[in-house]
Amino acid sequence: MHPMLNTAIRAARQSGRIILMHYGRLDRLEVTTKGRNDFVSQADTEAEEAALEILTTAYPEHGILAEESGKREGGDYTWVIDPLDGTTNFLHGFPQFSVSIAVLHGQTIEHGVVYDPLRNELFTSSRGQGAQLNDRRIRVSSISRLEQCLLGTGFPFRELDKFDRWMKTFRKLTMKTSGVRRAGSAALDLAYVAAGRLDGFWEFGLQPWDCAAGALLIREAGGLVADMDGGQDFLESGNVAAGNTRIFDDLLKTLVP
Repeated sequence: MHPMLNTAIRAARQSGRIILMHYGRLDRLEVTTKGRNDFVSQADTEAEEAALEILTTAYPEHGILAEESGKREGGDYTWVIDPLDGTTNFLHGFPQFSVSIAVLHGQTIEHGVVYDPLRNELFTSSRGQGAQLNDRRIRVSSISRLEQCLLGTGFPFRELDKFDRWMKTFRKLTMKTSGVRRAGSAALDLAYVAAGRLDGFWEFGLQPWDCAAGALLIREAGGLVADMDGGQDFLESGNVAAGNTRIFDDLLKTLVP
């Protein structure tokens, strides 16, 4: 295992332990509002601080892009961190949230970890080395027809100007597939595509920390990830489409306005 991936795993597990500690006493959590439908809790900040302590101790010269503490310039490598993806789920006791940590070398995603502390499911990947779930190799699904697919998605709750476009795509894909799920953690949704639990995924307005680790998982599991035009600017645009190779083109065509 690459040392950076091993460090990311240690950081994700430590964040997960803090999240679970707070999950048992949600009524005592301090919660503030960052924006409309956008919350940050004591669990978010403490989980991020714990991850950063591990990462910056191991790699003090690297840059940081973290959801709660923001950006810190560094060398050629940047750690992209979401300490608690699915905060609203977490605050309501809805059991679907995760820790997401990725390492970028320039603009290339080199390593990725998505950790579900409730289920103790650890999704890991390094570029060119495949993707694993709890050390077992995973692959995207082999379904070849869109009408047989189960897709994941997320509402563009931060940018409601994208909501009308999302509704159009939701209507089209609901009619063309066997089902659509909106579980509330994009990082876990992407990990589920990598593991073949979902056949595809799309969402508008994501942040890099929401999707960097999951994107690498899917690629290393044999799938495809792009922005809605089929390009590779999804970390900047936040518009992400993903799926196995057999349905990906049909998915993109359906997502065209």
